[in-house]
Amino acid sequence: MSNPTIALWIGTYPKSDAAPGTGEGVWRVGIGADGRFTGGELAAPVASPSFLASAVPGRTLLAVTETEPGTLTSFHVADDGALTPVATVTSGGSSPCHVVATPAAAWVANYGDGVAAVVPLAEGGALGEPRTFPHAGTGPVTDRQEGPHAHFVHVWGDRVLVADLGTDELRTYPLDGSGAGEVAAVLPPGTGPRHLVELPDGTILLAGELDCRLHVLVPAGSGRLEHVGSVAITARTMADGAPGYPSHITVAGDLVHVGVRGPDVLSVLRVQAAGDLAIENVADVDLGAGAWPRHHAVLADGELVVVAAQNTDELLAVRLDRASGQGEITDRLELPVPACVLEA
Repeated sequence: MSNPTIALWIGTYPKSDAAPGTGEGVWRVGIGADGRFTGGELAAPVASPSFLASAVPGRTLLAVTETEPGTLTSFHVADDGALTPVATVTSGGSSPCHVVATPAAAWVANYGDGVAAVVPLAEGGALGEPRTFPHAGTGPVTDRQEGPHAHFVHVWGDRVLVADLGTDELRTYPLDGSGAGEVAAVLPPGTGPRHLVELPDGTILLAGELDCRLHVLVPAGSGRLEHVGSVAITARTMADGAPGYPSHITVAGDLVHVGVRGPDVLSVLRVQAAGDLAIENVADVDLGAGAWPRHHAVLADGELVVVAAQNTDELLAVRLDRASGQGEITDRLELPVPACVLEA
């Protein structure tokens, strides 16, 4: 019976008692259609590569180094999956936590100082110097929103959207970084916008890290988005009754998946009519106490999810039933402090 293998890149953090650059890096892992992991090799040592992105046509892998100041490194991907470093440049700010590639550039979200940056990207992985776009502002959650914290970049037609956890805003910039930014949407105070997805009709679903809600925004013309409401991501809470901390969000068909740290679940919601808030939680897949799901990737047309369980040092394979949204863990792979899962 055929069991095709899907190749994955895994970005990792250093161990909790270690400094960046003391053994972590980018790993290569395989997973079969049966939900079982194969392999698991360190492909490239690099300091704190907490987020990865593939550049079209997949021959270049990008990794941010989440340090202060931060860097962006490009790798050439060989036919056999071997990684060769090509270039390293500054990320344009401190503690970069997200990168996304376009055909001609890489956009980086620098969490530490709230700077969005665009880095020219040439064929072969050569990198130019970044152009930076500092954010400004605060929010009501004083220990998390004392200043701007750019967290995620989404390619939005011929522009990008940058989620800023610290200012409760989505900002938009020209895709090539050729012009100044504008505020595209303001979220309710204390939302803490983290990651987002775009539905086929242009609706944006955004995970609020600080309020544990799924926020719905719809196009309002002239590069603006209108916030039309939100729903609870999950009823699960932490041991003290406080809400958890959503991390990554993905969509496959009518199902939305959100990793929630604290309750340590992969929450699955069904979207029937996002603009009318016909969104409901249909399942919470238990990932195990302390898992702290930082990131995940959806594979096999939405039937398989690979979760980076940061605090239990493992990758989790979750088989989802598309009809019910229910899921079960099919395999675990020990891996030190995984932070990002990317299909190769």
